[in-house]
Amino acid sequence: MKKRFDIIIIGGGPIGLASAIEAKKAGLSYMIFEKGCLVNSLYNYPINMTFFSTSEKLEIGNIPFVTTSPKPQRAEALEYYRRIQTTFELNIHLFEEVLSVDKENTGGFNVKTSKAAYEAAHIIVATGFYDIPTLLDIPGENLPKVRHYYNDPHYYAGQHIVVVGASNSSIDAALETYRKGAQVTLVVRGPEISPRVKYWVRPDIENRIAGKEISVFYSSKLTAITETEVEIQTPTDRICLKNDFVLALTGYRPNFALLKKLGITIPEESPCIPYHDPNTMETNIKNMYLAGVVCGGLNTHLWFIENSRIHAEIIIAHITQKLDA
Repeated sequence: MKKRFDIIIIGGGPIGLASAIEAKKAGLSYMIFEKGCLVNSLYNYPINMTFFSTSEKLEIGNIPFVTTSPKPQRAEALEYYRRIQTTFELNIHLFEEVLSVDKENTGGFNVKTSKAAYEAAHIIVATGFYDIPTLLDIPGENLPKVRHYYNDPHYYAGQHIVVVGASNSSIDAALETYRKGAQVTLVVRGPEISPRVKYWVRPDIENRIAGKEISVFYSSKLTAITETEVEIQTPTDRICLKNDFVLALTGYRPNFALLKKLGITIPEESPCIPYHDPNTMETNIKNMYLAGVVCGGLNTHLWFIENSRIHAEIIIAHITQKLDA
């Protein structure tokens, strides 16, 4: 017999955990399903990453996030959210991927995962946007030397690397690998470094570029990658550079295929924001909700942990209101 829950939460990131905390406080039965480890997206962040947000803005469940500096690092965040899970004794199945969600005639849902089948009266989709990179769609992008995720700078010591992008992840990778002895070239599609780069990092990258310690091509794009070189189209010419690795840190997108499979309406035109009522977070499918950064579609800069924590409270309040009616 399938186990039935009031709520099934898809995604075990901070907002999925926040939703579970609110469900538990409301006395609702729930289960979180996470296809990877706990807060899987944060785990895949660069090892040395420092958050833009201060620690108190990352707090959930009214549990203080105590750090040694105002802006926490990845390791501190992983430990904080692990303690959240154990403190609240949250029901979570890790490394169990949700494969399908089918609507029942009664209004509930049949949920099939990679390990079992379940039933739920409500669904909360809190899957984030970090799973699928935005591809360059150029020859050679499938070579092993091309990475769409950056982890640790030591791996690139002494290598010729190209970093594609002008956002925080790209600039962090460029600076960290440069300091480990890599010869770094930045390829930026626009005319300058992104204005959203962390304010304490911007002077560093600008000084490295001014000192010609890091090379940069503005208003340019990578057009081809080979085993030993890259081809770059600049405003005036097409050039080839010696290359060992490419870090194509061009952004990420929500799993639109999963959202469409769930039946959630997604406009074809950018920014492809999945349909949801901002007052309740309910989608076009009754009793199915969106929470967290997935709500922004391709506008992945709209929602962060600090401003989407409220989604959990909004959703649970709407569910309990309906149940009490």
